Amino acid sequence: MNSFSQELAKFVVETKFGDLSEAVVHEAKRILLDSIGCGLAGITTDKGKIFVELARRMGGPPESSIIGIGDKVSCFSAASANGELINAWDYEAVVVPPGHITTYVVSPPLAVAESSSASGKDLILALALGHEIPIRISRGMSVQTEFVREGAEKVSVKRTPVHGYTQSIFGGTVGAGKVLKLNHKKMIDALGIAGHICPVASQRKWEETTPSPMAKYGSAGWLSTAGVTAALLADLGYVGDTTVFDGEYGFWRFIGSERWEPEMVMEEIGEKWFFLETRYKFYPHCYVMHACIDCFISIIEKNDLMPEDIESVDAFLHTLVELPVWRDNELTSADDGEFNPAYPIAAAAYRIKVEDWHDLDIIRDPKIREFIKKVTCHTHPRSTEIVAGQPIGSWCGMVEVKAKGKTFKEERMEPKGSPLTDVEATDEELVKKFRRNAAKILTQDKIDEAVETLLELEKVEDIAELAKQITL
Repeated sequence: MNSFSQELAKFVVETKFGDLSEAVVHEAKRILLDSIGCGLAGITTDKGKIFVELARRMGGPPESSIIGIGDKVSCFSAASANGELINAWDYEAVVVPPGHITTYVVSPPLAVAESSSASGKDLILALALGHEIPIRISRGMSVQTEFVREGAEKVSVKRTPVHGYTQSIFGGTVGAGKVLKLNHKKMIDALGIAGHICPVASQRKWEETTPSPMAKYGSAGWLSTAGVTAALLADLGYVGDTTVFDGEYGFWRFIGSERWEPEMVMEEIGEKWFFLETRYKFYPHCYVMHACIDCFISIIEKNDLMPEDIESVDAFLHTLVELPVWRDNELTSADDGEFNPAYPIAAAAYRIKVEDWHDLDIIRDPKIREFIKKVTCHTHPRSTEIVAGQPIGSWCGMVEVKAKGKTFKEERMEPKGSPLTDVEATDEELVKKFRRNAAKILTQDKIDEAVETLLELEKVEDIAELAKQITL
């Protein structure tokens, strides 16, 4: 009987660029465009600067580029820095389950692609497989937040005591391994190595911790480095655990899952691509807050409301708002602001540009702090009802604004950037977002070149061409 790793590796190794549909190719390019833009924005943050400096100190052969920086370092060091840069603003795309994938998946194959002179087609294929695999593995494990119906009317919320995004290591490993053109045996080894060097799932602890640490729900830099490590070790002949997913004590168990259903992972594999349900962010904050931000901006723009006009704001969103990290109003760092729903509402009230929302001077501005006091956050009254039975979760948001003697109310079931056709992110919107982020670092000529290259990535013969366009 074949191990699960054998089946998974067989799909990865045998899938060729020509097997990908136009939609899959297109989405992989959109994800890369968005991720690199987020990485460029991340250079302005403290955590981004720290990881760039760490990558320089780690050094190594000058084979891969740090996004936005002229330096070349080893593919390990570049993957480490780029993972943190992409995640620094919490602005990158998400897919549910498990949530954050892109920040862990993009940087390993990107770094290895440059170091091995891979083509654009090679990278697109690596990104498609790299995103699909951890999504599917997550489908076979416990969800982070489960809604259990108790009787006809009551729904209780259950949070898995150990959870996180560290299963995404398999995406970075598969992506890097695909660029390296690992054979079936080596890909199995790479998966086995990845499972055993995977960081612990620390998100549940982070959710209860204030102020928020820079690592947030897990270090993107460290996990990205691990993905490259697993792939390169396998390529060198290091033997991994060929049954890492199997049995009572498989990966699913030691990562904290309460169940493992491999048939869910392999269902329609190669025919249905779950990463096509990618959700793009238009605000540098946790995605569960976005529908509320959409509603608030719509209300103040339609009714020409200024900050001084507003008496109070009531925001209703996902049940996560009940956890400490979403309720911390101290805002000692930009990381705190990423998860506090009141802060982006305050910034929006003062019409501050989204690309400046991470500016610590703005976060600490007394008038912003005063406006935050006007905002009260609640669990959406229909939140559990909407989520129950829906595995992708609930993204609904509702806002009530009291101003000028009136109450203005708006509700949305999905935020902008959802894969639903009426609110999905268009290519033009993602390019606009990329340009805003890149403008902090790159010249206009380089931005124009990078956009053209990223949108036509399949025509690129050597990823080194792209690296020149996204660095100083």
